[in-house]
Amino acid sequence: MLRSLFNFIRFFIFWILFFFVTRATFEFYFRHKLKGVSFYEIAETFLYGVRMDASATAYIAIIPLLVFIINWFIPNSTIKSIWLKWYIWICLFFISLIAIIDLNIFTEWGAKVNFRAFETLFDAPSESLSSTSSSPVALSLTIGLGLLLAGIILSWLIIDYSFKKPAATTRNKIFFSVFLALTNFLILRGTLKSTPINQSTAYFSDNQLLDLSAQNTEWNLANNIFENLRRPYNPFLFMPPDSAKNLVAETFKVQKDTTIHLLTTNRPNVVIIQLESFTADAIESLGGEKGDAPNFEKFIKNGVLFNRIYAAGDRTDKGVIAILSGLPAQAIRTIIVNTSKQKKLPSLLSEFKDTGYTTSYFYGGKSTYMNFNTYMFDHKIDHITDESSFAKSEIGSTWGVHDNLLFKRHVAYLSQQKKPFFSLIQTLTNHEPFVLPVKPHFTGRDLSSQFRSTAYFTDSCLNAYFEDAKKHEWYKNTLFILVADHGHRLPKSTSAAYDPAKYHIPLLFFGEVIKPEYRGKQISKLGNQTDIAATLLAQLNLPHQQFKWSKDLLNPFSKEFAFFNWDNGFGFMLPQQAVSYDNSGQRKIYVSNKNAAKSITEKTLLYGKAFMQQIFTEYLAY
Repeated sequence: MLRSLFNFIRFFIFWILFFFVTRATFEFYFRHKLKGVSFYEIAETFLYGVRMDASATAYIAIIPLLVFIINWFIPNSTIKSIWLKWYIWICLFFISLIAIIDLNIFTEWGAKVNFRAFETLFDAPSESLSSTSSSPVALSLTIGLGLLLAGIILSWLIIDYSFKKPAATTRNKIFFSVFLALTNFLILRGTLKSTPINQSTAYFSDNQLLDLSAQNTEWNLANNIFENLRRPYNPFLFMPPDSAKNLVAETFKVQKDTTIHLLTTNRPNVVIIQLESFTADAIESLGGEKGDAPNFEKFIKNGVLFNRIYAAGDRTDKGVIAILSGLPAQAIRTIIVNTSKQKKLPSLLSEFKDTGYTTSYFYGGKSTYMNFNTYMFDHKIDHITDESSFAKSEIGSTWGVHDNLLFKRHVAYLSQQKKPFFSLIQTLTNHEPFVLPVKPHFTGRDLSSQFRSTAYFTDSCLNAYFEDAKKHEWYKNTLFILVADHGHRLPKSTSAAYDPAKYHIPLLFFGEVIKPEYRGKQISKLGNQTDIAATLLAQLNLPHQQFKWSKDLLNPFSKEFAFFNWDNGFGFMLPQQAVSYDNSGQRKIYVSNKNAAKSITEKTLLYGKAFMQQIFTEYLAY
């Protein structure tokens, strides 16, 4: 029996060592992000991660343990060792595959591989593959193969593949089998307490990269998939429901429902241009790089720039809902893919349709992506132009038609439409894999240079679009709203998922309907994408109370705040402070103003918790 116990221990030692190797690979891959971190802190990631590694091993051990126990009780039965080798090799293959996927997911999203990555791959496989096409394929395959070979060699050195049955009485077999099963179960739970271990077990540092390194990637992924597939519940419960509801309502209260009218008319045509990944880091006037979007600077001089606007989340599907429905992102969920829920949302599309506007949606890609077309039709869209509307020869990338052709088609369409009209254009060229139909403006082959070149191209397409539109009579009576769907880690590659800078985006009201005295003005009120709905409708003297998560940025009495979230975390911003909170570790991971009074920091966090709790509560109720 001791032989069986030693084999059991050797099995665990092997997997914990292999998880040690995968963790070391992750940290070495992102070593540039660990500059200034001490060797002791890095060593702590292995110490704090070992419980989760052991738990993951216990899950892997379930099948071999069951096979061993059953075989032990069957007389004269034999099991060849080859099946255990195949079982371990298959596990090694998938863990090595997940490890390299995790490296690329973390590079793009700043988060560990999770359910969302596989959900997106299932819903939109071609678009998902396009998003990862800039990943270093050769390096990833080399790392994956290296991990697999390292695992196989380690397994040969450590694991005893034989299934020789120890001699024992039936009573001893039962006792020892129960002992092994209970031991494995306790290791799997990670604790003797009533609540099993969770992600917070591996949290120990103020450096989120160290906390994420300590997590067992496979355990975390399996748990995330389970949480997303189980019956929906609210994982963001921080306070009594009424407290969260009242705190949210308090932020939107205004002393007077008024606004500063920027427009020369209250019935302009309205065109929202949703710019793919147009982060503030690419806009000079927002503190970004000079030269990435030179024409945008020209537009700013003739429009009204809202210079402290933040995206609701880090994905296009969340940006569309924030812009059109004024609804914050839901972190681990996305409401647009749930038809029964999204159709209950208010939408600018239906508001303008009911006001007598014709409505249209233009996108160079597949409008079926993430259920976009269903959302549009459910909210009374009159017309959709997407990739299927163009000839195959015009499709220039895996995402679809480039922005220049989309803008050209849009001008031609609007010139034939009944006035007034409301239209949404969704650009796509400034998206990985950063393919261009022209010579790149920036010559570097690195991702940052490629991003700058596609942003520059979209910027030039915008300029050509406006020059073309000026030739038509409808241009003089049209309000253009330029806004990004979300920010991006590029071109600077300095912002983590929890950093407000990653969510900072441009919002520009532009066009000849802007009163001359307001052109070139900048509005510094802190706000969100979600505020577009209330701000726009107020300009047209239309009611906007149905957009309860949207505030009028031009109402002098509306409060300043911004809210954003990512996978299982959120951030809240007030003029004096910004706080980001990781829900897995259940603690603050970012504070912008270290010198602010503690009461201000706690107030900011409290509002963030109330917002996250309430938005998810309402999401579940739709």
